[in-house]
Amino acid sequence: MTNRTIDINIGTYSCLFGERKFSCCNSLQVGFILTTQSVLHNCVVFRPTGMASALDTFCGQSYGAKQYHMLGVHTQRAMAILLLVSVPLAVIWANTEPILVAVGQETEIAQVAGTYARFMIPSLFAYGLLQCLVKFLQTQSIVFPMMISSGVVTLLHILICWALVFKSGLGFRGAAVANSISYWLNVLLMAIYVKFSPSCSKTWTGFSKEALHNVLTFIRLAIPSAVMVCLEMWSFEMMVLLSGLLPNPTLETSVLSISLNTAATVWMIPFGLSGAVSTRVSNELGEGKPQAAILAVRVVLGMAVTEGILLGTILILIRNVWGYAYSSEEEVVKYVAVMMPILAVSNFLDGLQCVLSGTARGCGWQKIGAYVNLGSYYIVGIPSAVLLAFVLHVGGKGLWLGIICALIVQVLSLLLITIRTNWDQQAEKAIERVYESVVPVEGVA
Repeated sequence: MTNRTIDINIGTYSCLFGERKFSCCNSLQVGFILTTQSVLHNCVVFRPTGMASALDTFCGQSYGAKQYHMLGVHTQRAMAILLLVSVPLAVIWANTEPILVAVGQETEIAQVAGTYARFMIPSLFAYGLLQCLVKFLQTQSIVFPMMISSGVVTLLHILICWALVFKSGLGFRGAAVANSISYWLNVLLMAIYVKFSPSCSKTWTGFSKEALHNVLTFIRLAIPSAVMVCLEMWSFEMMVLLSGLLPNPTLETSVLSISLNTAATVWMIPFGLSGAVSTRVSNELGEGKPQAAILAVRVVLGMAVTEGILLGTILILIRNVWGYAYSSEEEVVKYVAVMMPILAVSNFLDGLQCVLSGTARGCGWQKIGAYVNLGSYYIVGIPSAVLLAFVLHVGGKGLWLGIICALIVQVLSLLLITIRTNWDQQAEKAIERVYESVVPVEGVA
């Protein structure tokens, strides 16, 4: 399950990576497109992903408790809420240009970013639905169909990008349109599978008016879920925005954007581990098996340590050539090489926090996770980054070192909470949560 979950994440992220390769040619264009994607990801990925992660708890524990019909109800409720949330976020996207100017970005970058953002608006609604479908299937350990869907869409995305960027004359606008088309294709393929697959016959029994009930119960967990994810990810995005205030902002923004996107690409692996441990923990707690949940956490933590060491070594070994994947300018490539060892350290720590955060989602600790992330990134991380970059004049490296400070605090805090957890009590709470929201099977049809 872990391997396939990783494949799904890599496949989904490959759409964005392919889009960058088709739309960026020099360091300035890298700054245009990657800065835009950096800002858009606050809405496209982080908020919908954060709110949808409440399904890790609701669907995972319901499945473990064998209340299979409730998975469809929870998922429909999440879909409706995320579509509504996407409306004000779309308004923010439509005003990307003045927002970037207001936070100090160069006018030229802000203009291109604003145009790009408007063409990306359709993908916002698709991504929210996609995340709900992913959680619905993932909490049932149905991952192979998602892997196939992501793989097919990734291959089609390359062709769509080529056609819209080069043949249609849309340029970078075509890359944004291609991304929207690919997300909607993925939603369509997964929806068809859920509707017609025998594997989902017990968990998807059709649309139900029961999805309109217990909305506040879902929101009470979804909002901390979104806050937990967004607080962490916004701090990474803030590093890119702060890099625009450093001397030589074009170079700093480009390199920090490349670093962020490199970290995000590598992050797909620990993110897969996070999804796997969240599913196992929620299923086992819902079934009343706390010891099995503890074992799952220990096993996946061991996998994260191994992954962090291996990938960190690879990042260091390829540091002198990796920059060419984004730019042909020697200044950019050399700066990226300096950043890679720092990225290797942050990737190791990020792998540990992903597993611990997945454990938190499986248990329903999203509110605790939000407080941990608030303290780690906004009391420790960002102040450290500002101190290193602007006071001690370490530059872009200082911004990323501040993130490492935050990751250390985050990992230690979540690890302490996990170690001190009464797992028998967590199993009891999970069962209570399941039966608080359960509706009769006949009420779902």
